[in-house]
Amino acid sequence: MKNITLTLLLLMAAWAAAMAQKPEYVYTEATDLTIVGRLMPMNPASPYNRIDTVKYKGFNPRENQLVRMASGLACTFRTNSRSISILTEYGYMDNPTNTSIISARGYDLYIRKDGKWLWANSGVRKADELDKPLTIISSMDGTEHECLLYLPTYSEVCSVKVGVEKGSSLEALPNPFRHRVAIWGSSYTHGSSTSRAGMAYPAQFSRATGIQMLSIGTSGRCMMQDYFCDVLVDAEADAFVFDSFSNPNAELIRERLVPFIDRLIAAHPGKPLIFQQTIYRERRNFNTEVEEKEQAKMDMAARIFKEIKSTREGRKKYKDVYFITPNACPDSHEASVDGTHPDNYGYTLWEKSVEKPILRILAKYGIK
Repeated sequence: MKNITLTLLLLMAAWAAAMAQKPEYVYTEATDLTIVGRLMPMNPASPYNRIDTVKYKGFNPRENQLVRMASGLACTFRTNSRSISILTEYGYMDNPTNTSIISARGYDLYIRKDGKWLWANSGVRKADELDKPLTIISSMDGTEHECLLYLPTYSEVCSVKVGVEKGSSLEALPNPFRHRVAIWGSSYTHGSSTSRAGMAYPAQFSRATGIQMLSIGTSGRCMMQDYFCDVLVDAEADAFVFDSFSNPNAELIRERLVPFIDRLIAAHPGKPLIFQQTIYRERRNFNTEVEEKEQAKMDMAARIFKEIKSTREGRKKYKDVYFITPNACPDSHEASVDGTHPDNYGYTLWEKSVEKPILRILAKYGIK
């Protein structure tokens, strides 16, 4: 009996010691810090939605879900806390089959070291624990660190609170990125098939160059629709980048591209409009039907850009319109998750393939 009592006392002491070591957190709403990557003004009623669906109309139910997701947004702050916790209130949550749950629901943390953003950790709570705090990192050294926290790619978040240990500091970090470059695109731009949010190619571009990409990637629904153009017409940006030929077929590209460009030129005269060719999809390799459709899209986009620049009048009218070709496919063809979307390495190849061309174009307009 004495041995049992002693064992119980030891277990209770161990439990009490563990509880005593558990940090107490003080939470701050992420919008009270610094949010980067946001293209459109914040609606206080839905601060992490990328587009205000009350103001802008025309979206179908799926598009409405997509533009409410937090993909591309990040919170930046400075703290000397030894650990960082995140408390989330989720809204709509998608269930992508080809994207890591850490990317779809979770968080991706980078910390600045020697002037560069270095990956620190990523994570997500279990499906039945999403409303509980997530410790994204612990056991840091207690010195001050500059942090960049990417929000979930395929989830709407109604509230994101950043927690630091009681007694430690937490303050908003000035936006670490320069300029405002809007980017609208397909699931590629949205971050589909990434293992974590910071691996979407617009996010990689921002970290690599210091130039801020403001993403409204809309998975499967980037087809140069008029109502999306309404948003882009109102957007305040120094330049615009598009991944707009991955979702529409060749006929839609033929029908919509030139009117889409004309509206944007009228709304943003003198600003560069950079269009990316769609990437090579591995599903083409042995599927003749897919091969024919994919090649038709690529040929149509290339042909239209050649046509609009083929005359003196066209070169003058479309002087600020550019067409570049990304590459997300290594020689081995081993960088695809599902035959359509690249993996992390594929997205890194994509970013590297467009980094110099985009920087050269932006430099012509004083965007450096």
